[in-house]
Amino acid sequence: MVSTRSAQQGRQWVVLLGRIGAVCFGIVHLLVAWLAIQIAFGDSVGEADQKGALAALAEQPLGGVLLTVLAAGLAFFAIWQLLTAVGGYRWLSGRRQLTKRISAAAHGFAAAVLTVVAVQLISGSGATQGDQSQQEITGWLMSLPYGQFLVGLLALIVLGVGVAAAVKGIRKTFTDELELGKLPEGTQRLTVRLGQAGFVAKGAAYGVVGVLIGLAAVNHDPKQAGGLDAALRTLAEAQYGPYLLTMVGLGVAAFGVYCFAEARCHRA
Repeated sequence: MVSTRSAQQGRQWVVLLGRIGAVCFGIVHLLVAWLAIQIAFGDSVGEADQKGALAALAEQPLGGVLLTVLAAGLAFFAIWQLLTAVGGYRWLSGRRQLTKRISAAAHGFAAAVLTVVAVQLISGSGATQGDQSQQEITGWLMSLPYGQFLVGLLALIVLGVGVAAAVKGIRKTFTDELELGKLPEGTQRLTVRLGQAGFVAKGAAYGVVGVLIGLAAVNHDPKQAGGLDAALRTLAEAQYGPYLLTMVGLGVAAFGVYCFAEARCHRA
């Protein structure tokens, strides 16, 4: 009985810390959105991705303190999502449960990477820029036997992630993860709309990343690959690019705000 009660209390603490981490995850997306909109108006020289967002925060007054708090929150979020990937979504079954657990694992991995980046920035050791890291990975894959095929496969996987995120937003399947009744009356519909805009915007951004990796595979040129920053800058250079990038930036900001609501009403 005591051990069961202790286990329940442990789960409650994990969920509580995870919810705090979800707020931190949302803050990172708001920073990315701000950097993206700066690119749209030609005012940004930094990296417009999650790593760039953390670097921009580190340069602010009390940046070290803020970054330390954010790193702790992201670590909590990573643990929560990875544990959810192992045993969560028990109210679902079959393919839907598996899909949700894979998504949780992806979020947990992303948060863990951002935690490491934040710790590197706090310690002063710096962090590899997103596009440089992407190009290094692409170059390493190309050096392997059938490397061009492997890079093409990676492009398809990233494109698939983008499409899945967009479909998740359009079909509103993310609401399966929420208990909207926990939100104040009148905010449920807004939360759903924010989630839709956010997932579609993230899907569009990752779709462009997949295209860039695909071009690198076709042309056998790792330098053409890029991460989120390269994708956003590619959008900015397209016809009506600043308008498209502003829309994506606002969508990413919507996802950041959605994370705040998710922190409150995500099913434990």
